[in-house]
Amino acid sequence: MRIVKPLETMMLFAEGSVALVTGGSRGIGRAVALDLAREGAHVVVNYARSEADAEEVVALIGKEGGSATAVRADVTDEAEVRRMFQGVRADHGRLDVLVTSAGITLDRYLVAMSLAQFREPIDTNVTGTFLTCREALRIMQHQRRGAIVTVSSTSGLDGGFPGQTNYVASKGAIIAFTQALSNEAAPHGIRANVVAPGFVSTDMTRKVPAKIRKDYETRIRLGRMGRPEEIATIVSFLASDKASYMSGAVVVAHGGGLG
Repeated sequence: MRIVKPLETMMLFAEGSVALVTGGSRGIGRAVALDLAREGAHVVVNYARSEADAEEVVALIGKEGGSATAVRADVTDEAEVRRMFQGVRADHGRLDVLVTSAGITLDRYLVAMSLAQFREPIDTNVTGTFLTCREALRIMQHQRRGAIVTVSSTSGLDGGFPGQTNYVASKGAIIAFTQALSNEAAPHGIRANVVAPGFVSTDMTRKVPAKIRKDYETRIRLGRMGRPEEIATIVSFLASDKASYMSGAVVVAHGGGLG
């Protein structure tokens, strides 16, 4: 006879666990926020501009029986990031999971790229990761435990598309940063891992011209783009005790790569 466990024993996160997801109002971040909540965590949904989208995520989590709050903060602004984490500490007294999914692209061929255009993805993708990870560490070190999952891209490993030197540089830097962070965090009982998605169907990738998108899609060995939910389950696993012996890892999710 097959024994089915009660739902509460199947969740990845214990009652009272708190997770913060940057860029949690849209795309992969939205899917991650929903999945973490379904796995039992209270989720702090960070957004910079998309307040309505963030509140929609919070409402959906509540409708499904979960718990979440939306918090506005520009991850490139040191003061705003500090205030956000101070709020988490004041409201919850702890932080168990940080997922850094806030990110942008600004594609230009290098010969036509201004310094400001090069810096903008670096600032959001890399500086935002640095600022949020630093504040998370300051809470997690006192707990002697915690998990950080940064969201990079296979572009940081394979060079991406032409016109993406700024984006590729930022995503490669996130991988190197997280691996270095894992060395510093491990003695405090904190794990840091990276997920590197390939071509995933989000608002960001839908901006790619249809012909290029279709060509890329046919070259993926699984024959399709990924779904945000498929990346979210990987993030939840890495953030949970199921991945207790993983730190400094780069988990690639790209549909088998390009044929």
